[in-house]
Amino acid sequence: MTPATDPPAAPGAVTRFLTTAPPWLFALYGGLASFAVYFAMFGYRKPFTAAAYAQPAGWPFEFDFKIALVIAQVAGYATAKFIGVKVISEMQAGRRAMTILTLIFGAEMSLLLFGTVPTVIGPMAMYLNGLCLGMIWGLVFGFLEGRRLTEVLSAMLCASFILSSGVAKSVGKTLLLANIDERWMPFVSGLIFAPLMLVAVLALAQLPPPTPADEAERVKRAPMNAKDRAALFAAHAPALILLIAVYMILTALRDFRDNFSAEIWAELGFKNAAAIFTLSELPVAAIVLIGLAALMGVKDNRRAVAFNLGFVALGFALLGASTLAYQLHLLGPVWWMVLAGAGLYMGYTPFNAMLFDRLIAATGKVGTAGFLIYVADSFGYIGSISLLLVKSFARLDIAWGQFLAYGAYLACGLGLVGVFFAHRLLAKSQLGRMAP
Repeated sequence: MTPATDPPAAPGAVTRFLTTAPPWLFALYGGLASFAVYFAMFGYRKPFTAAAYAQPAGWPFEFDFKIALVIAQVAGYATAKFIGVKVISEMQAGRRAMTILTLIFGAEMSLLLFGTVPTVIGPMAMYLNGLCLGMIWGLVFGFLEGRRLTEVLSAMLCASFILSSGVAKSVGKTLLLANIDERWMPFVSGLIFAPLMLVAVLALAQLPPPTPADEAERVKRAPMNAKDRAALFAAHAPALILLIAVYMILTALRDFRDNFSAEIWAELGFKNAAAIFTLSELPVAAIVLIGLAALMGVKDNRRAVAFNLGFVALGFALLGASTLAYQLHLLGPVWWMVLAGAGLYMGYTPFNAMLFDRLIAATGKVGTAGFLIYVADSFGYIGSISLLLVKSFARLDIAWGQFLAYGAYLACGLGLVGVFFAHRLLAKSQLGRMAP
């Protein structure tokens, strides 16, 4: 039995308007609102990575302080993902907006703590920051899943984490160049993004629930209890385990490129170019969104799962090929970062929205894609932490860019193999025999 639902509140004027709005207008409104929420969230998560935090006073360890901060935040994020497997899958729709605002407030307070506590306690503050932010994605996606327009809405939402990380780091770098102390810069950045966050969450909360036509095509979405979750995972366990392993690889390398892009760009000759973080991600977003647009026209849910896996495989191939071309001096450093980023996000993005949404629809059973997204994310961030620990403690004397290149080759090989066998397993499972 699924958890009891709260009685729905009377819809407001905006909600009533959206209920009868043309599809293009609904998609534009919902997509922009979700984009804005997650775009603003990155203003609390990523600006600190634009700082070097080199040899800070009061740090007694030989271990690099910035790496300690990154690991702490990712550990908090990973903890939130494990908690979110239950919380997101059981969350009532009417509670999502207030939960988002509460968690964002907690994230900003953790940045205030980071600016005030002794340096040695700084990583704990960043752990709390990651803990608050790790469930935002699932809460936002909960407004979008289970609709005939989910691909359109999800594409706009996914564009946010491609673009917003670069913008957040550009904001952070600009504040540093304006002589804001690097310990206070993340908190100031959060204040800058606060008005957008508040307006965007209020706008997103106006979305009406999926219509009966949406439910007929994409299956009704409802909270899942522990028994529901176990049954869904068990039905496709071998394929899901492989997909989670693939996602761990993608998350680890994507996070490495993202968290240490300042160091990588510095090695490539762009040390004080604040705009490079944003400008380099614009073509990445364009490449990925054009590719995702092709998936929107696939109506059959089972075929859509296969197309999503093909898109992931294409991303791995682009990642490996662009890295090889760069090392053979056929690509310059900027285009290598752009194309490698595009390859990573082509693989990473479907896991966060389209792939699991279509997988739920293809099973024909009531549930929520947020459950599968958070299972994958939980282990994905374990992969991210593991890669950081290897880079930090394995005594590998490898430059940041070279480490990214080695990781790209490894990810390409393992990822392509994993996607191939996951597709074979899904084709043979109950998924292949269930009508949408």
